[in-house]
Amino acid sequence: MSKKVNIGLVQMSCSADVESNIQKAINGIREAAQKGAQIVCLQELFTSLYFCDVEDHHNFSLAEAIPGPTTERLGKLAGELGVVIVASLFEKRAQGLYHNTTAVLDADGSYLGKYRKMHIPDDPGYYEKFYFTPGDLGYKVFDTKYARIGVLICWDQWYPEAARITALMGAEVLFYPTAIGWDTNEPDPKQNEEQYNAWQTIQRSHAIANGVHVVAVNRVGREADQQFWGGSFVANPFGSLLYLAPHDQELVHVQEVDLALSEKYRTTWPYFRDRRIDSYQPITKRYIDE
Repeated sequence: MSKKVNIGLVQMSCSADVESNIQKAINGIREAAQKGAQIVCLQELFTSLYFCDVEDHHNFSLAEAIPGPTTERLGKLAGELGVVIVASLFEKRAQGLYHNTTAVLDADGSYLGKYRKMHIPDDPGYYEKFYFTPGDLGYKVFDTKYARIGVLICWDQWYPEAARITALMGAEVLFYPTAIGWDTNEPDPKQNEEQYNAWQTIQRSHAIANGVHVVAVNRVGREADQQFWGGSFVANPFGSLLYLAPHDQELVHVQEVDLALSEKYRTTWPYFRDRRIDSYQPITKRYIDE
């Protein structure tokens, strides 16, 4: 038996105009739905420019409650179109307490819940620790109308532990809303090529190791010194690319996936069966030096 689901990816550039960004995302969701999408994923922090390239207290004004005004708008849209929406937002939890959070709206418009980004980077051009408190909800799966999905966010994508735990909770697809690009001051094109290849490879490896489809949705366009590299993609449970977006175009793509294939891949290569869970305790240490 098959379990086919149409997944929409909205890869877009952003401006300083929040309402314009939200409207562009809404238009993208509508286009995806017209193309048959059942689950639509937006990129990380799609309502604004990627503000974490600087440490500026004024940027906290971009945050909002979740659930809140944007999830209410997207919930109505989800209900109207009959699609699931995966929406990455800047969450204001309380005064002085903020998270990088993704909300999930079900196809009937209901708010299913949120995932707060667990791994927070602090690198040149990505000063996220200035803005975001690490997630405290743990890893999450959401039982939507069309599939049980897992959501992780950008920097989470480098950690096999996050993908593994989410898959072990029953996720049939792993979604990664993302904002990552090349430093325009980098003189070596090989460095840029290696960075993008590493980003794609690590996520495809999560698909293989866990026998699930992986969907990564990134932004495009030049913002300050970052050239966001797009390259959004869908990988099957053996890591093969079913779709790969270009580096320099805004687009809406809908990809059909068959979630039933996880059974085939997991019985052919039974990694879950052969896990030695009795031997993994050392992974909870920061570093094994004694």
